[in-house]
Amino acid sequence: MDVSIAMTVNGKEAKVTTDPKRPLLDVLREDLQLTGAKYGCGEGRCRGCTVLMEGKPVLSCITPVSAADKKSIVTIEGLAKGDALHPVQEAFLAEGAMQCGYCTPGMIMQTVALLEENPHPTDAEIVEKMNGSLCRCIGYPKILSAIRRAANPSAEVKVP
Repeated sequence: MDVSIAMTVNGKEAKVTTDPKRPLLDVLREDLQLTGAKYGCGEGRCRGCTVLMEGKPVLSCITPVSAADKKSIVTIEGLAKGDALHPVQEAFLAEGAMQCGYCTPGMIMQTVALLEENPHPTDAEIVEKMNGSLCRCIGYPKILSAIRRAANPSAEVKVP
């Protein structure tokens, strides 16, 4: 039986009537036309579907939409402020931390959550928090550099 779900998505109120067990990812992509979060594995293992719910990263491919009722969701589309990219987006761009771009939205959302929790992580802390975020193109050195840049924008970042 379908239910009405009300949530705030990227600062805007959104209501959908749907099966409460339906994945949040499907609602975002199909009903709200927010296609930044990617369907990768469908099992929550690759993290390409990462969005922020109440500021915490969630795997939207395995999160039922009912869990988002009356919650705030931020997708990759909601990070930029007008024409100004979010600092993490800027860092990924500056470091060329994307190749095919498929993992990039999930990596960026995971990074935003990481830096909210720990603004100046060590490399070991970055690796621990990003573990499980899979890049098909194995662009991990540039992704690490981008995260370092986002954590310390004034420092010169070098890939080890």
